[in-house]
Amino acid sequence: MFKKDYLEQERRKYLRLDTVFPVEFRILSADGRVFLSDWLQGFTSTIGKGGICLEVNNLNPQLAQKLKNRQVKLALKIEMPITKNSVSAKARVAWMRDVFSQANRYLIGLSYEEIQPHQNNRIMRYAWTKKLFAPVTIGIIIMLGLSFIIGSYLNVRLIKGNKALVEQLVEISQETSVTKQEVKKINREKEELQLKIQALEGRIQNDEEEKVKIEQFLNEKASLEEQLISLKRKEDAVTEELLRLDKKKAMLTQENFDNMYKWLLIHQNPRTGLVMSFEGDKEIADWAFTYDQSLVAQAYINFGDFERARKILDFFMKKAKRQEANFFNAYYVNDGSPSEYTVHSGPNIWLGIAALHYIQKTQDRAYLSLAEEIAEATMSLQNQDKDGGIRGGPGIEWYSTEHNLDAYAFFNMLYKITGKAQYLEAGDKLVNWLVQHTYDKMDVPVRRGKGDSTIATDTYAWSVTALGPVKLEELGMDPDRIVEFAEQNCVVEVLYTRPGGQVIKIKGFDFAPQRQVSRGGVVSSEWTAQMALAFKIMADFYHKKGMIAKGRTYEMKADEYLAELGNMIISSPSPSGQGQSCLPYATQDFVDTGHGWMTPKGQSTGSVAGTAYALFAYYNYNPLELKENE
Repeated sequence: MFKKDYLEQERRKYLRLDTVFPVEFRILSADGRVFLSDWLQGFTSTIGKGGICLEVNNLNPQLAQKLKNRQVKLALKIEMPITKNSVSAKARVAWMRDVFSQANRYLIGLSYEEIQPHQNNRIMRYAWTKKLFAPVTIGIIIMLGLSFIIGSYLNVRLIKGNKALVEQLVEISQETSVTKQEVKKINREKEELQLKIQALEGRIQNDEEEKVKIEQFLNEKASLEEQLISLKRKEDAVTEELLRLDKKKAMLTQENFDNMYKWLLIHQNPRTGLVMSFEGDKEIADWAFTYDQSLVAQAYINFGDFERARKILDFFMKKAKRQEANFFNAYYVNDGSPSEYTVHSGPNIWLGIAALHYIQKTQDRAYLSLAEEIAEATMSLQNQDKDGGIRGGPGIEWYSTEHNLDAYAFFNMLYKITGKAQYLEAGDKLVNWLVQHTYDKMDVPVRRGKGDSTIATDTYAWSVTALGPVKLEELGMDPDRIVEFAEQNCVVEVLYTRPGGQVIKIKGFDFAPQRQVSRGGVVSSEWTAQMALAFKIMADFYHKKGMIAKGRTYEMKADEYLAELGNMIISSPSPSGQGQSCLPYATQDFVDTGHGWMTPKGQSTGSVAGTAYALFAYYNYNPLELKENE
């Protein structure tokens, strides 16, 4: 009994391993001076701080007997799998047991007599590592699996929640619209009843001698007055409901616009800093248009996410390939190589505008050289025109009003930041060119370009946002006429099929008047947002002049079109988009804009330009004006 207990105690000193490693050993005399065998091979079975359990096969019976009698010692060379050098030690036999399943096979418990402490620690570290590796690894795998399951579950909930938020906004917008129509109907009925009452009162006064008729008129009047009271009660109830809906709609609008900004955040590529322009159109899914990068960089700047803005500006300043001094129109998001080798003036100017907004907001002039390089290339084009206009790009013959308005705003900003007279002079030349070639007071207020009377909605919005109402009046232009012309000629009301199949009416601005294209009306989210921003600028203009009623009229127009954009909001179509809110580029996919290019493919294609400009309009941020920091 004592021997069994002793052996159990000895075995508890050892740590079981899942793997084995080889041990060479020689049997020595009890005093350790005489070798009783050559080097033999064994394998660890268990291991402990005070020794090891050695498993030996085909051991000579005579040597086995000496080991059993414990009259010998062993010289050990323990081969560690993770190190080159073996561990040397001397040990005595603590116990020995036959393995009956195989002849001449033994388990030998050895207790160290001589071993370097650091070598023993090496063995123990290895042993504990091996012992813990499997459960730790399994634990990590389980944790990762659980994390993946939990993350997937939370992501699914997030996507569902974000999609529900979009649908709630559309639903509440529709309810609000119906309620407003009901209020209008009640007001019309009230007016009709009041007119009837007034008419009866007149007849009563004229027919005083005919008592029978008077009594009949009085009864009819009383009935009408009861109806009027009933209508007023109904009006109060509907008005109260409308106020509730407006409050809820304002909250949902705010949440959706917050999610629209999150959509811009989550699509920034961590390597290049670029943001895909269209999420959903497979043919250009990896494209980042330079103009769009300016817009998203400005969104980051306006929200104080300067590090994200720097990633975009750093790409263009340090990595982007150019055609001489000019940037290409588009680059691939993942590797930053050019995806469209065309060079236009507008996208380059807009990139410079983003750099200047960053400088103004942060007072960090790191990107001033980028802005001035773009300015130098733009002025080089300007100097090639006797009237001081800027062509569409190097080697391009056409002139765009839009590009020249961009450049005017850009040079004005540069002058404010640097104080250099050359930029002020360049801006003045552009104003003269615009008056001479694109502003026609008698016919079309704003032409699309030099010698081009085509109507482009964005040139009307940007005339207000780039030049401003004050400057337009100084030039003899009527800012009211400009925005009224755009509204009269470019507003359309179309049926829009939402991604879920729901068909709703959307009122907004087309890329061009319907008479210029045969496709029918299309609402552009970007150009509608541009006009909403123009209306807000007009409202500010009239408020400052003390013309509150007129300013309020423009505010209501801006709110109306922003509400329509709210009905266009969709949920991000990609898994990475997490169902965040965004705007499609237009109410129809892959149709002619009327300006030489098509809308992107896919009804669920999220647009950076449409989303960013809607944020600008919502928060009353004018990208074509450099405001002083508050």
